[in-house]
Amino acid sequence: MNNRIFAYIMMGGLASCLASCHDDNEPVETSKLEAEYIGTRVGNFDASEWYPGGELGTTNNVGSGCYEDETEAVNNQGLLTQFNLGEAMFERNFTIGTAPFMGLGPAYLRSSCLDCHPGYGHGKRQMNYKATYSNGYLLAIYHPNADNSDNPDGTESNCGAYISEVTGMPQTMATAPFLPPIDDEQIKIEWKTVTAMQSGLPMQFPDGEKYELIYPEVTIPTTAFNTKPQPSNIAVRLESTIGVIGTGLIDAIPQDSIIAQYENEAAHAKLNPAFWNAETKTMADGAWYKFSVPGHSASGKAIDKLLKRYTYALTRASLQDGPGANAVWNITNVSRSDRHFLYSTLAWADAMAENSSVISSIKSNPSSPYYADGTETGIADAVKNLLSPNTDQMNNKWHNFEQEMSDNNFYAFMVWHRGLAIPRARNLNDKDVQRGKELFAQMRCTACHRPKWTTGDDDYWVSDNIKGRPLPKYPHQTIYPYSDFIQHRLFMVNDIHGSWCRTTPLWGRGLSLTNTGAEDRLHDCRARNEVEAIMWHAYSKNSDAYFSASQFYNLSKKDRDAVVKFLRSI
Repeated sequence: MNNRIFAYIMMGGLASCLASCHDDNEPVETSKLEAEYIGTRVGNFDASEWYPGGELGTTNNVGSGCYEDETEAVNNQGLLTQFNLGEAMFERNFTIGTAPFMGLGPAYLRSSCLDCHPGYGHGKRQMNYKATYSNGYLLAIYHPNADNSDNPDGTESNCGAYISEVTGMPQTMATAPFLPPIDDEQIKIEWKTVTAMQSGLPMQFPDGEKYELIYPEVTIPTTAFNTKPQPSNIAVRLESTIGVIGTGLIDAIPQDSIIAQYENEAAHAKLNPAFWNAETKTMADGAWYKFSVPGHSASGKAIDKLLKRYTYALTRASLQDGPGANAVWNITNVSRSDRHFLYSTLAWADAMAENSSVISSIKSNPSSPYYADGTETGIADAVKNLLSPNTDQMNNKWHNFEQEMSDNNFYAFMVWHRGLAIPRARNLNDKDVQRGKELFAQMRCTACHRPKWTTGDDDYWVSDNIKGRPLPKYPHQTIYPYSDFIQHRLFMVNDIHGSWCRTTPLWGRGLSLTNTGAEDRLHDCRARNEVEAIMWHAYSKNSDAYFSASQFYNLSKKDRDAVVKFLRSI
C-alpha cells in the first residue's frame, strides 16, 4: 500500500492554504509550485479536473505504484482488509493444488492476473507471443469473411466468427500431462512498418518532423493446434489487456447517460448497427448484456439486463460480471461457486483423450483423477469427459468439480477490482497543458473521448454468491474518464477483429511509463507513444477520427507537443 492518505492531506492542505493567495482568473505561471493550485480552478481547467475519479475515486499519489492505490470509498466503507486480500488474489500465481491460490487449468492462459497487467496497467508490446510476465496479449482467432465487404479498402476481412476448436480467449498453457490447446512456440509475431498512409498523408509533419507507424502480423500454423479437428482458413489478430484502474467508477455511470450519448452521436455519425438501430433510433438487441449468473442490484432489485460498457468489443455490462470477474475464472481456469465448469472445448478434450503420451502418463499414476479403472479405454473416457466443457455439472458424473476459489476470496477480489483509484491529474497549471486541452477540443477529439461524466446512485449489479456484502460505491461523483463508451472504427491495417472498438478511457494513462515501464497504446500496443496513437487515427480517410487526427497532423510542433503534454497530465 502507498501512503496515499497522508500525501493527500498534506498536498490538499497546502493547496487550500495557498489557493487564497491568487485569483482564479489570474494567468498561471508554470514556475510556481503545482501544490499551490491543486484542487483549484486554473486556466481552462475546473477545480474538479484535478481529481479525475471524483472525491471518492481519486488517489493523490502520482508516483510509481499509484495504479495500485485504493479509492477513498474503500477506506470510508471500512473495506481495506478485503481490498488487500483481493490484491493478493490479483498478484499471486495460482497453482494446481495449493490453497488459497489453487485450481489452475488443466488448460489456461496465465497463472496470475498480474502477468497480463504489468504494474496494473496496459500490456506491453511483445516480439514473441510466449506467455511471460508483462505479455498482456490475447489471441483473436477467426474465420475471415470471404467477400471482404466489411473493409472499404478491399483488404483482407478482419471480421468473422471465432473458431470453435479453442476457447474464445485461446489457451496456450496446460498442466501435466496435457498439451496446451495451442503451442505458443509456433505462434509468430512479425512487426511491420507502414511505408505509406492509405489516407495519403505523408510520413512526416509539414514542419519536417518524421513519425513512424508499426503493426503486427501474426501467423499460427495448423501444427500448433492440439485439437481434433485442427482449424483451417483462419486469421489472427492481437489484443492487449487494458489497465484495470478506475473500472469501478465506470460501473457507476448511469446507463441512461450512456444511451443519451448514443442518441447524440447517432445524429451525426454511423454507429455499430449491432448496438444502435438507425431506423428506430433506439438501442439494438446487441447492446444489452444478459447476465451469465444469477444476481440483483445492491439494493435487491431484480435486473435482467444492462447496457454494455466494458471491453474493446463491448461484451460486458457490469464490472461484477465483467472483465475481471470473468477473467479470474477463465484466464487461470479456476472454478468457483457461480462457475463450476471448465473453460475448455470439446475439440481439445477429444485430442487429449486420443493422445498416447497423455494416456500412458496417466496410466502410470494411479492417483491421477483421470485414472478411472486404469485401462486405456477407461482413462480416455475420463479425460474426454473431465476436460470437455459442461455447464450442467450436477447432472454429469464427471463434472462435479469442487469449488476452487471460495466466495470469500471472490468477494475480496471484487472489492479490490471495484476499489482501484485513478491518480490525480498533474500540471494543470501549466500553460502548455492548458493549450493542449484547448486544441484537443478544437480538433473534436472530445466527440469520442468525452471528458466528463457524472455517476448516479451506483445501485450496482452483483452476483448472488456475494450478495449482501458491500462493494465500494461512487454515488454522484464528477469524473473524467475521457471516453464515450461507444465503439468506432479507425480502419487501420491489420485492424482489431470486428473493426469496431470501444473508445479507450485516457485517464491516468500518462503515468503508464512510471508504473509499467512502457507507454504502448492502442488495442495491440502498436503505438509506442501518443503521437503514433493519434496518427493511426489518420491512417485511412474512412476512419471515424480522420478529421481530428488530420487536424493534429497540421499543427505546429509546439502545439503537437502541447496536446501530448495534456494527454500525459490527465
